[in-house]
Amino acid sequence: MKQRISDQLYTFRVIVEPDEPAGYHGFVPLLKGLHTSGKTLEEVKKNLKEAIRCHLQGLVKDRTAIPREENALELIQVFSGEELLASRR
Repeated sequence: MKQRISDQLYTFRVIVEPDEPAGYHGFVPLLKGLHTSGKTLEEVKKNLKEAIRCHLQGLVKDRTAIPREENALELIQVFSGEELLASRR
C-alpha cells in the first residue's frame, strides 16, 4: 500500500561550511542546485529548512517523486589533539 505524502517524514543530509566573511553556506547534495547562506549557523539552518520545504512543495505540485536519502551515514569519532600527540611518543 502506497503511503500518502502527509504520512511521510522526509530527512535530508545537509552540508554547512563557513563562508568568510558572509557567515555560512549550506547545501543539500540530494537536491541539486539547492544552496543558501546565513550570517549565523542558526540562520543558515533555518534558511535550509525553508528552501527544502519550498523545493519539495514544487516537486509535489509538479507530481515529481521526492528523492530519498539511500546512503547510510556513519558517525566517526574524532580524536582529541592530546590523543594524537600521545601516539607519537
